Amino acid sequence: MAAAYSQLLIERQGPVARVTLNRPDVRNAMDETTFDEIIRLFKELGEDEGVRIAVIAGAGRDFCAGGDINWMKRAAGYNRAKNKKDAARLANMCRAIDEAPFAVIGRVHGNCFGGGLGIVAACDVVIAESNSRFSFSEGRLGLIPSVVSTFVAPKVNLGQMRRLYITAEIFSAAQAKEAGLVHTVAPLENLESAVETAIADILKTAPQTARLVKDYLRRFADLKRAQRFNYCIDTLARVRATPQAKEGFAAFLDKRKPNWQR
Repeated sequence: MAAAYSQLLIERQGPVARVTLNRPDVRNAMDETTFDEIIRLFKELGEDEGVRIAVIAGAGRDFCAGGDINWMKRAAGYNRAKNKKDAARLANMCRAIDEAPFAVIGRVHGNCFGGGLGIVAACDVVIAESNSRFSFSEGRLGLIPSVVSTFVAPKVNLGQMRRLYITAEIFSAAQAKEAGLVHTVAPLENLESAVETAIADILKTAPQTARLVKDYLRRFADLKRAQRFNYCIDTLARVRATPQAKEGFAAFLDKRKPNWQR
């Protein structure tokens, strides 16, 4: 698998796939190839029932500097149709991460700007190094963070989005946590330990938990209040009848560890 990717490093550690943005010479800035490779990789990982977690990180000093300058130079000459196709690539990359049928952990260090925040917003768990910095930097280029908003909006309230989008300010890991983009902040020397803790927690859950939760919450978010009520009831009734729920209940009652089956 790894040989098929020019901008990503992939390492399998049992049920965990370590995915590293591997363009340290340009601070892991992204272009069309990055988008396409992440889309393809997450499709492949989604078809592998052995994958329960993907951890996304960046090689070198930064997580992701945003858009690659050469890509942006090419895009400057695009017509509307090409611009739409290009924007769809970024959207589909974020969507591939967001809709992956397994848990996705973002391991952030250094700078995370522009489209890099789209990756962060699409992750299920985000752990950031305490000195990492963030920015919706599109405004400095005459753009707006429109594509990533689909993934930012479920985590950040509109008031915060207005301020962060309009100012394009650089904000800290602590501020990112307060806004809802980051879940855990750790010093660099403890960053990997925090990631391993999250991995261990996820692996204690039933194998289908991440897929069921992510699918449920996506549908839940699209429903009106009255529809949500019935959907919640129907979902719990359906999940309770699954083998993993029956095993979970049995293990709890027997005071033993669950024997999860895929």
